[in-house]
Amino acid sequence: MNDHLAPGFIFATHQEAETALQTLGRAGIDLKTLSLLGKGYHSEEHPTGFYTVGDKMKAWGATGAFWGGIWSLLLAPAVFFLPGIGVLAMAGPVVLTLVGVLEGAALVGGLSALGAALTRLGVPADAQIKYETALQVDQYVLVVHGSLEEVARVRELLAPPSNSSHSPVGAVGTMGTKGPIGATRAAA
Repeated sequence: MNDHLAPGFIFATHQEAETALQTLGRAGIDLKTLSLLGKGYHSEEHPTGFYTVGDKMKAWGATGAFWGGIWSLLLAPAVFFLPGIGVLAMAGPVVLTLVGVLEGAALVGGLSALGAALTRLGVPADAQIKYETALQVDQYVLVVHGSLEEVARVRELLAPPSNSSHSPVGAVGTMGTKGPIGATRAAA
């Protein structure tokens, strides 16, 4: 995985994640190279459901329209129950990697199933912890899979405006105030 990097961006809300995907799509980024993970539901507020119709995955509830739209854009929609995180909706290449980890039941050095999948995708250990923490508090993680050049382009597209008083710090936060997680190798 030396020629690939999977940096991630953490968003506080599904609206921010959706805006990021729209920005990338309009810029010509192949959305099939992205993974999005998030709980995207609050069972105490609304009933929530995920189901398939033909080859399409559907959702309803407080963020059903959001996940329904995301699943039409990204590969391999799925919902998993992961210990320590709970029910997690996701789509993109991370799903196939997670399925491989779960089917192989080979977790790496005490990592969670999600941590093991992220390791296989080349995500640095410190970023994995930030991703899992963000997911536990109902945030959304967008992971970019691609060459260093593709990753740099996505980073540029999602960076806060140069005239913004906010600066990217590479930590958990919202789009506009925080930058990519685990993208340090792209700058090297």
